[in-house]
Amino acid sequence: MKSSYKELGNYIQPVVGRNNDLADLPLMGLSIQKKFIPSIANTIGTDMSTYRIIEKKQFAYGPVTSRNGDKITIALFNDYEKALISQAYTPFEVKDTNELNPEYLMMWFRRPEFDRYARFKSHGSAREIFDWDEMCNTLLPLPSPEKQREIVAEYNVIQNRIKLNDKLIKKLEETAQAIYKQWFVDFEFPDENGKPYKSTGGKMVFNEELDKEIPVGWEVGILGDYCSKITKGTTPEKMYTEKTETAIVKYIKGESLKESHLFDVEKISFINTETHIELNRSILEEYDICYSIAGTLDKFAIVDKSILPANTNQAIAIIRVDESKINKYFIIGLFLSNWQKEYYRFNIQQAVQANLSLETISTLPIILPDNKILTEISNSVKAIFDKKLIADIENRKLEEFNSLLLSKLATLEY
Repeated sequence: MKSSYKELGNYIQPVVGRNNDLADLPLMGLSIQKKFIPSIANTIGTDMSTYRIIEKKQFAYGPVTSRNGDKITIALFNDYEKALISQAYTPFEVKDTNELNPEYLMMWFRRPEFDRYARFKSHGSAREIFDWDEMCNTLLPLPSPEKQREIVAEYNVIQNRIKLNDKLIKKLEETAQAIYKQWFVDFEFPDENGKPYKSTGGKMVFNEELDKEIPVGWEVGILGDYCSKITKGTTPEKMYTEKTETAIVKYIKGESLKESHLFDVEKISFINTETHIELNRSILEEYDICYSIAGTLDKFAIVDKSILPANTNQAIAIIRVDESKINKYFIIGLFLSNWQKEYYRFNIQQAVQANLSLETISTLPIILPDNKILTEISNSVKAIFDKKLIADIENRKLEEFNSLLLSKLATLEY
């Protein structure tokens, strides 16, 4: 099988083009998610002729690896026909795409094994560099062009399904946001005749806590009064990311909340049994809301059975609804609708990074409708959430399958 491994340098070459003509092109950067992203760099007064030009189907990578943790910034460019990138990046291209498919090569670069290899081969004192020679010395399996296309096609089928689910999830979240705005901001929920409440003369009363009118019979409370628990996790003192004699448990950090519908769950093993046993008394239950209280404050996810049991660190607030007091889907809907964003952002505590206290989480004002409207909105949110959860779980399974496909690239028989 090793006979099918080839040195990458035989198939790639550097791209040396500079922006000498000062072309008006998009300026792009690279992320550790191995994607090109629009650059936010301030280029006023900058000599743009020093920037490099990258074209579609070309690659770029950041040779400095000591700043990115375990990830290598490398990506295949497909966003535009041409763009500009910083001279800090090294652009390159495949010499002959009939021998090496660029998308197949990008699959190889997405493997965590490649990240580990590049970090191991990096060298330097003040900065560790994975230089061009080391990139060219990289070995990878090179099946026939037909087999490469087959592997890429299989990978893309899964990626396209994930993207389709992401669009569905986004649409469902937008629907929840629209319903909550219509019912709890504009107060245009359907009255007993099915007509918009406020615009058809529904009775309103001034509420001092919110400093505005709300429908007669509605009340204002705070989130903490309707939750059985608002707490946060802890970071274990002694843990490894390598497998040990102790059991491996699922662990969620603040940065694990990728989007409002996704967790990036890590598997952590603990150095001693006592620490493991204590933390493995899972503090998470199904439908708990995990909310980021450090850094990006608007990220949250709702726990489902597929990731339990699991533990969290102190960067996540765990919000558990008391169902003896209120329907959990009403509170879930509040978070899906971004009800909390403005209040929490106004009350953040600025230190090294933005933080929210558990007290601030708890004192979120919420408008409480009458029982009829509460039941209707909860049923609507449940229907939205159930569809969203199915798509979310399917995406997690598809991502696991894609990770397995990438890891098996090195073991395939050609």
